[in-house]
Amino acid sequence: MKLKPDDFYQMKGSTPITMLTAYTCPVARSLEKAQIPILLVGDTVGMVEMGFESTRDVTIEHMEYHVAAVRRGAPTTHIIGDLPYETDINPEVALLNAKRLLSAGADSIKLEGPKDEVIAHLVKNNIAVVGHTGLTPQTATSFKKVGRTASDAKRIEDEAQLIQQAGAFMVVLEHIPYELALGITSALKIPTIGIGAGPDCDGQVLVINDALGLGDYWPPFSKQYDHVSDKVFDVAQRFSNEVKSREFPNNIISLSGSSKG
Repeated sequence: MKLKPDDFYQMKGSTPITMLTAYTCPVARSLEKAQIPILLVGDTVGMVEMGFESTRDVTIEHMEYHVAAVRRGAPTTHIIGDLPYETDINPEVALLNAKRLLSAGADSIKLEGPKDEVIAHLVKNNIAVVGHTGLTPQTATSFKKVGRTASDAKRIEDEAQLIQQAGAFMVVLEHIPYELALGITSALKIPTIGIGAGPDCDGQVLVINDALGLGDYWPPFSKQYDHVSDKVFDVAQRFSNEVKSREFPNNIISLSGSSKG
C-alpha cells in the first residue's frame, strides 16, 4: 500500500522511517519487494550512476527518466522526485518542473535549501514537498560536516523551521552534528530524515549504491551492507575467461539437457 504524507507524519516519534534512493527499475522492484516505504530518486544519480563530478550537472530530463524507471519498478511505493540544480530558482519555474516529475511518476518533490516561497507555492498547488537542510550538495563548496559552529547550527535550525512553516511534510537533515539533529527533530512537528545526522532523527536514508557497495568511494557516514562492485568484477572476469577458453556458450544447458541452439 502506497503511503501518503500524512502517514509519514503519523510515524514521527513512534515508527522509524526507512528510506533508500533508487534510480533504476530492477533495483526499485527489489526495494518494493523488501517493503521499503519511501524511495528517493535523488540527483545523486548524477554522481553515483552517471559519472558526473557534481549533482549540478543533472538536468530535469535526467530526473524524469529515472523517476519513470523507478515508478515502473515500484508501482505501489511512495516516490520522492528531486528537483535538480536551478530548476527551482523561483516559484513558477519550480512548479513547472515539479509537475514534470509528478507526471513521470513521483508522489512528492524534494528541494534543497530554505526556499520558503517555492515550497509554499508548490504546497498551494497541491504538491507534497520534502525539504532539505544541513549539507546541501547542489550549493556546497565541500562535503564536510556543517553546523559545527553556534552560528551555523542556528542557521540550520532556522532553515528547518522555515521549511516546516512553508508547508513541507518532511525534511532531510544531512551531515550535521548528532546533537543538532536531535534538537531539530525534537522542535519540529514534521518527520526528519537523517543522512549522516545521527540516530535521533525520525528516519534514515542511504544512497542505494552506498548500501550495496557499488562504486569506489562511499561517504564516511554511510554503511556498506555488501560489496557489489567486487561481485560485478568477479562475474565479468569469469565470463571473459569462459569466452577465451570457448567454454561459453558451450556450457549453457537447456532445461531438456541439450545445448541451446
